[in-house]
Amino acid sequence: MEIKKSAILVLEDGTIFKGKSAGFIGTTSGEICFNTGMTGYQEIFTDPSYYGQVIVTTNAHIGNYGVKEKDEESEKVQISGLICKNFTNDYSRKMADEDLDKYFVDNKIVCIYEVDTREIVRKIRDGGAMNCIISSETEDVDALLTQLKSVPSMEGLELSSKVTTADAYELGDPNSDVRIAVLDYGTKKNILRCFTERGAFLKVFPAKTAVEELLAFRPDGFFLSNGPGDPAAMDYAITTVKALLQLEKPLFGICLGHQLLALASDVDTFKMHHGHRGINHPVKNIISGYCEITSQNHGFAVSAEQLKSRSDIEITHMNLNDNSIEGIRLVDKPAFSVQYHPEAAPGPHDSRYLFDQFIESIRKSKNN
Repeated sequence: MEIKKSAILVLEDGTIFKGKSAGFIGTTSGEICFNTGMTGYQEIFTDPSYYGQVIVTTNAHIGNYGVKEKDEESEKVQISGLICKNFTNDYSRKMADEDLDKYFVDNKIVCIYEVDTREIVRKIRDGGAMNCIISSETEDVDALLTQLKSVPSMEGLELSSKVTTADAYELGDPNSDVRIAVLDYGTKKNILRCFTERGAFLKVFPAKTAVEELLAFRPDGFFLSNGPGDPAAMDYAITTVKALLQLEKPLFGICLGHQLLALASDVDTFKMHHGHRGINHPVKNIISGYCEITSQNHGFAVSAEQLKSRSDIEITHMNLNDNSIEGIRLVDKPAFSVQYHPEAAPGPHDSRYLFDQFIESIRKSKNN
């Protein structure tokens, strides 16, 4: 690959890393976070939950299997920028559509590589989440630090309205006996695919859709999708979820949807020290006793302390690394959620049963 020019990374605490530039020539900023996945970089780049974030990939080689349209989790690249150790265009996958550098240029994504990603990860792990700025057009550190000061903190930031669909659309078999209204807060394509593969008919709605419009679809159940930003800043979504719970119809949430179900049930969320992002997080299903290796991407979590005093909410899943809450179920309503990603593309398929569980819940509800 042709070396374009040098690039610079500046962290909020003033730490500077110098490397080489790939992708689009420019300057970008956002919250820095790391993902431990060994594969699936394209799925990471196009996951709307990463909107507004600069990703550090801990896997040493990025670009070595190119990019392919079918691997995208949304209609465009969602990350603000990429930091990696080795960036290459010498991909080995014959079915790839193009190389990663061109993909980044077309999507205006700034990348810095040939930096010590292990040192950067240690910085985030020890110091916690922070903002950063990457530039391949200037090395004026003072100017970059000044620009960085204007980048908002992820805490208190509402971002779902920036990644949601502009218009409602339908997927699946219109004659299906299972109709699901999907609230798109930044949904991934494979989540929707996991529903349609099970025979469900979906209508995907913009994040701020009124309850009346959702009901006009005559849904049998509701799904709350993943997405970016601080769930506590989404008053509109919390109000909607509270109204949906009163309908007594089955409801399922993933990631941000899990956090919104908790907030609608008067359980707080909080900003994590540095979040969970990767495809190797162990989670215990407390109901079954089995453990699952899960795919995760979240920087906020549900308060475990508050859940301990709630008899109307059952904790169903826990993270075995830090005992954070990974799943809940409302005792008196047909609603449940998980913090991790059961669609797992790429990643393990240990948790796909949750989609079956939701479909079964809908059919059971219809027969009662």
